[in-house]
Amino acid sequence: MIGFLLRAFITAIGLWVASAWVPGVHIDTLGTLLLAGILLGVVNAIVRPIAFILTLPITILTLGLFLLVLNAAMVAFVAWMLPGFHIPNFSAALLTWLIVWVTGWIGSALIGHRGVERYAHR
Repeated sequence: MIGFLLRAFITAIGLWVASAWVPGVHIDTLGTLLLAGILLGVVNAIVRPIAFILTLPITILTLGLFLLVLNAAMVAFVAWMLPGFHIPNFSAALLTWLIVWVTGWIGSALIGHRGVERYAHR
């Protein structure tokens, strides 16, 4: 559970950076930012695998490029569900996903793949 919350915090940092860098992306409050990080983690864990299976033929036809659309759609879906998180168009959702992905990648390099096991005593 602590690993999920840590990853949600890293995702929230990525969303904060995206709201500062991507024109039109706006998050109203700090609570909305943290809730968006948690909700994006839940959506990526539950909705994204189902959407991936349903769109597998088009993903294969596009040699995996459709995954960019799918990931941006997950960010747009969270913005649609959460009042106070605004993304104006698809390109903003794509750039937001890219920034969140880079911050998640850096965060995984720092904390490990399962959370805090890099710093846990064995």
